Amino acid sequence: MDVDSYMVSVGKAARAAARAIARADTATKNRALLAAAGALTRGAGALLAANARDVDAARAAGLDAPMVDRLTLSSKTIATMAQGLAEVAALPDPVGEITGLRFRPSGIQVGHMRVPLGVVGIIYESRPNVTVEAASLCLKSGNATVLRGGSEAVHSNQAIAACVHEGLREAGLPEDVVQVLSTTDRAAVGRMITMPEYIDVIVPRGGKGLIERISAEARVPVIKHLDGVCHVYIDAAADLDKAVRIADNAKTQRLSTCNTMETLLVDRPVAAAVLPRLAAVYREKGIELRGDEAARALIPGMREATEADWYAEYLDAILAVRIVDGLDQAIEHIARYGSQHTDAIVTEDLSRARRFLREVDSSSVMVNASTRFADGFEYGLGAEIGISTDRLHARGPVGLEGLTNQKWVVIGDGQVRT
Repeated sequence: MDVDSYMVSVGKAARAAARAIARADTATKNRALLAAAGALTRGAGALLAANARDVDAARAAGLDAPMVDRLTLSSKTIATMAQGLAEVAALPDPVGEITGLRFRPSGIQVGHMRVPLGVVGIIYESRPNVTVEAASLCLKSGNATVLRGGSEAVHSNQAIAACVHEGLREAGLPEDVVQVLSTTDRAAVGRMITMPEYIDVIVPRGGKGLIERISAEARVPVIKHLDGVCHVYIDAAADLDKAVRIADNAKTQRLSTCNTMETLLVDRPVAAAVLPRLAAVYREKGIELRGDEAARALIPGMREATEADWYAEYLDAILAVRIVDGLDQAIEHIARYGSQHTDAIVTEDLSRARRFLREVDSSSVMVNASTRFADGFEYGLGAEIGISTDRLHARGPVGLEGLTNQKWVVIGDGQVRT
């Protein structure tokens, strides 16, 4: 296959489809989503057969067990994917919403209208259910999308795409609104991220290596985050029972997510009261603690934390612990070592809570809540395309609204400028 010619044809088709989906009304988009959900349900047998081909190939290639697990579909996961399509159909449609209309002295009204981004390219690994999630969110937000899944899931992704295309046809929309690349050639990714004439934004979903490569090489804007070095700071004015619950959940509820706490900061006046309690919880759950000198003095057997530990996104049963002298030092630590993903304070002092919210420059900042809440579903977005730690456009969980932008609209009644 001539990858360059293929990608140009994909790009041209996506650009044409973007115009069609941008003008589609909410009822049409919802009809496509619900029809795709029905196609998934009816085609579950064919989808499982396609997935079995991918799983067999993955095992033969020696892929590790966690990757094979992420790749594997079941009747239950297919039902969940179909349900997800229905849930996106039930979400409010942001496209066309006009906000902020106000009269100017000239008599014109000026405001904003929410509009699609255009063509969204999404690059991801392993999990075929991302194909459904990405397609549904882009479709509902009025965008065309080009999807490049991992080569290990090629048969599964094409089978899912066939169900989505059935839904698009039933709603009278072009199939090119959702395109799943048929080539597994890595050159397609390189071409995809350097096609600003056809692709408006790239969303990478995968490991740090993939995201670093795309961020470095892309000529198309990228919505992404690299690391999830998330902090919980237990303030001297914290309710310590709350602190234990939050710090436990933030680390142990799930180890491998980007919103899991990786560093615990504890204000010195309460360290002796709260750290031994937490250490007992972590010990019972198999969490290795690495601390500074003050923390190690309180917790026998704690390993020494190195400078690298403060920067680490472990995604594992390891937690860095530091005792700090108050809110200023906690904020300073987060600014130096954090990744601007999600950070939380536990305190009953309203002024300190407000300072933390105002001064910590992360995409999600929390008071008296676990960092594990940094998630599109928990934020009421219904679903998310990913997390953004960028400062422009979207920050934090990116849902339907994050896949749109705003344009100025002006409404007049014959006014002319003098």
